[in-house]
Formats: sequence, structure tokens, C-alpha cells
Amino acid sequence: MLVLRDPVIAQSDHGNIPPAWQTTAEKTDYKKTSTYDEAVAYSKKLAAASKGLVVYKSYGKSGEGRDMPLLIAASGGAFTPELARKQGKAVVLVQAGIHAGEIDGKDAGLALFRDIAITKTRADLLKDVVILFEVIYNVDGHENSNPYMRINQNGPDEMGFRANATNLNLNRDYMKADAPETRAWLGLWNQWKPDVFIDCHVTDGADFQYNLTYEYAHFQEISPSIKNWMDEHFDGNVVPKVEKEGNLLTHYVEFAGREITSGIATFIATPRYATGYTPLRNRAGLLIETHVYKPYKSRVRGTYDTLRYFIDEIGQTKASLFAANVIADTQTIERGKAYDDKLAFPLRLDVTDKATEIPFKGFDYKIDDSPISGGKRLVYGTTPKDYIIKKFDEGRVTASVAPPLGYIIPPQYKDVIDVLKLHGIKFTTLKKPMTLEVESYRLTEPKWATNSFENRITLACKPIAIKEKRTYATGSVIVSLDQDTANVAIHLLEPIGPDSFVYWGFFNSAFEQKEYGESYQIEKLAKEMLANDPKLKAEFETRLKDEAFAKNPRARLNFFYERSPYYLNQKVGIYPVGRITTALR
Repeated sequence: MLVLRDPVIAQSDHGNIPPAWQTTAEKTDYKKTSTYDEAVAYSKKLAAASKGLVVYKSYGKSGEGRDMPLLIAASGGAFTPELARKQGKAVVLVQAGIHAGEIDGKDAGLALFRDIAITKTRADLLKDVVILFEVIYNVDGHENSNPYMRINQNGPDEMGFRANATNLNLNRDYMKADAPETRAWLGLWNQWKPDVFIDCHVTDGADFQYNLTYEYAHFQEISPSIKNWMDEHFDGNVVPKVEKEGNLLTHYVEFAGREITSGIATFIATPRYATGYTPLRNRAGLLIETHVYKPYKSRVRGTYDTLRYFIDEIGQTKASLFAANVIADTQTIERGKAYDDKLAFPLRLDVTDKATEIPFKGFDYKIDDSPISGGKRLVYGTTPKDYIIKKFDEGRVTASVAPPLGYIIPPQYKDVIDVLKLHGIKFTTLKKPMTLEVESYRLTEPKWATNSFENRITLACKPIAIKEKRTYATGSVIVSLDQDTANVAIHLLEPIGPDSFVYWGFFNSAFEQKEYGESYQIEKLAKEMLANDPKLKAEFETRLKDEAFAKNPRARLNFFYERSPYYLNQKVGIYPVGRITTALR
């Protein structure tokens, strides 16, 4: 049995809560968490008794048909985006249970809403803020619950499942939007356009003293104005207040090697993750990861304290937050008004090998031989130990692109166009065919994954830039990049994006060759091509020096067929989306 420790003994208390308003976690001394039906009933009861401070809504349906519960807390009746903006209030979206076994955020959020609306100990939070609370995001995974879901996690007694009803990890779905839950979430986001997003999780992995870790985008993937705001207000102001309540906090921990002495490396979330997606929408996304080995009470209280102080900070400094968001939106829109081929929009990032030394509160450990696996095992002790370790926290761009003025997508790619709509990306539709010169790509060296990932066979390829004149049919859509959703469009429509349509397999059919040449015809064609093209002849002779190629008759014939109009006319590997770099008349 795991030996588990709880160094947190003085977290903030909720005071004397009337028994009728205790959450399931509080009633059971944090041994249990509520079922879906219990959480919805508590939410509705809270809204009914809140005297106009809280409303309950469903913002979508899960795959199995469950309502996705949403609580909105607001003063002054600001329960619509329009009224929230009119009253000058910041909108905060808090998400719990995207991984339904990691349910700390649900119990922390319900307690916070109770303290806002019923005990009134946190009512001041609503002075300048409207709070949207996704009580349980992955509702089907939440009800797929038993004591054997998360072997690493210390409570509650029963936990939900990581994936939804179709076994999709919703925290990998924000770009491709395959799941009904994701589509509902995007609708909620586009309706409210929150100013800040908070995503509540429980981490796996190493053991250490911290009961809560956190992270937010802070490299080139986010506007500097938002990164700077988070540095000042969350890291600078919120973290010390949360720690004064008895919590231990640090940035998200991911070891650079197997053990602590190898240091920790920052995790850079791509847009498939919630807190990788919101930076593309020019909004801060805070990741909360409580520590899996800590008791449930410690984790829920730590989440509560973080929510409480961060929301308070947002309200008190909303003017600077609004300014940071406006700067980010304005820069995105202005960038799309002129084409600059020297501009480098970051698509892929990595962490460099540059490190600084930081203090780290861990535990003692040892490495010994495992009689079970036959390999080495890492065994944590129970003695707290302070280390000085390396932290790799410098980002570098490994792939970038000069954004065009816009993209044009043929109408037959309806699933692509539908996903653009889900993201709130605006476009115009051609009412008659249009011929224009576009930039695009020949997608070469395709390599499909050998296993399914999130219900798709993903694709890696090497795009080669091309320019050509194309005629786009009636119904094609033009996505102009002078809009605040442009960053999402670029990531989806540039093939080398880590979560692009190409990566997720939306354009796999572009690689399929449908017409073929018989060898006797290609033999005649090859002789003509060799006689008429000295450069081709030299290239062929060079290829013949490759013994494998020289001994492969089909490869030799294909060399000529693939360079002929008969093959090139099929557009095999040609990306159908065009990049528009000159203004359309």
C-alpha cells in the first residue's frame, strides 16, 4: 500500500457550513465526491436559493445524452455576455472534470459558489467579475466511476474515467473538435469570450512536497501583453496569497530525465490542450494540477484557495487585464491587414537546453533493482528534502510561417469548413467560380502513424511551397486573417501546425493516387522524356547510382511517370487550400 503524506495542515477553512449546504466531499470528510445527479441537484438547489446571484444552465449534451451543467455567478443580473460587458465585469471561465477522475475542481468550485451565494463569505468576488463554472465537463466519464480508475491517486474513494463515452481524451480535442462536448465548449466560449480561463486537473508522476502545481503559456505562443499580465498578477500576487493559506505551490513539474537530479523542463501545450488553445484566442489559460499523492482534502482546498485569490485579483485589476487582452486582439487583427513574407508566426516550439538553478521541495528517494520488472525502480521515501535543481524554461520556435492575408478552401471539404465554424472563424463564400494565383504546398514524404490516436490516424509530412493559378468553385470559402480568431485559423490550415487539419487526417485523400500507368506505356514515355530533357536524363543517371533504385524496375518507371503530366495532373500530394497573399479585388 502507498505511504502517503499530507504536509498541508492550515489551508483556509470555509467556516461553519450549515449541514444542508455541505458538499458531498465535506459531509464525508473528503472521502467521497458527488455523483452527477447529486452535483446537478446541488447546483440547481444553490441557484434557487441564491437570491439572484447564481443561475444554472446546460450548455450542451454529452455523447450519452447527459446535460453539461453550467453555473453562472453574477451580481446585477449580469447573466448574459452583453450585460457583463455593459457592467464592465471581467468574465472568468472555470472548468472542472475534463478528466473526470481528476475531480478536485468540481468540489472546490461548488464550495466557492456556495460561499458566494449562501454563506456570503466570498460574495465580494462578484463585484467586478462574472464566473462561469463548468461543474463537470466530461459528464459521461464522470459516471463511468469505480474505485479502480486511477491507481496513482489518493482519493476520493471512487473516481471517474479519463476519457468520454467514445474513449476520446477531451483535452486533446480542442482543435479537431470531434467530440460533442468539445463542440458545446466552443459554443460557450464563442458566446461569452471569457477574459480568463482556468482548467482544473490532478497531476500524475513524481512525488514532491507541493500540493498544487500550475502553469500558463509564457513563450512565443502567447501575446507578450497577456504573458506579462500573468507574470505580474498570478505569479507575483496570487501565488504568495495562496501559499499563506498553507499550500505549497510551484510551476508544473515534468522531469527532464527520470529523476529529480536531471532537473525539470517546462511543458509547452500545443493547441489540442485547453491551456494551449486559449492563448490562440488571445486569453490567459491557467492550468491547475494538484498533486496526485496528496489527500483529497488538501487538493480540493488548494484548488479552492487558488480560485478564490485568482478571481479576486482579476476583479481588482480588471482594467489592466482588459488592456492586455485588447492589445493582443488588436495586434492579431492588424497583422492580418498586410502581408509580410518576413513575418514568422510560431507554430511549433520546444524548450532549449539553457537552464537556471532553482530550489525544489522534494522527498528523499533511492534507485534499486526491481524483482518484478527486472529493471531499475525509483522508490520515494518519506523524509522531506530540499534540492537545488536545473530548470529548463526557455522556449524556442522550431517551425514558423509568414501568415497570408487569407486562405481559400474548396467547398467539398465540408468537414474542414464545419470545424472552422465551430471555432467562430469568420469567412465569406464564393457565389461564382474564382481564378487566382495562390501559394500552397506539395505535401511530400507522408508518414502515417501506425496506431490510432484520439480516433484518428495522424500524419506527418514535409510541405514544399508552391505557387500556381487555381480555379476555386462556387461555394469555396475565403478566411480573411484580419479577425481575432486568426491564430486558430493559421494553426488549423498550415500543414506543419502540430494540430493542423493535415496532421489530424482531414486531407488524407489528397495523397491517394487514383490513375496509374501500364509499364509498356511508361517505357515509351520515358524514352521520349530522356530524349527531350537533358536535365532529367542527368537526374536519372544520378539516381541509378543508388543500387536499390537501379535494381527496382517499378521504381525506375515511376521516376518518369511521377514527373509526367499524367501524374502531375492528378494533383497527388497537392494541398487544396490556397494561401492568398495579395488583396482580392
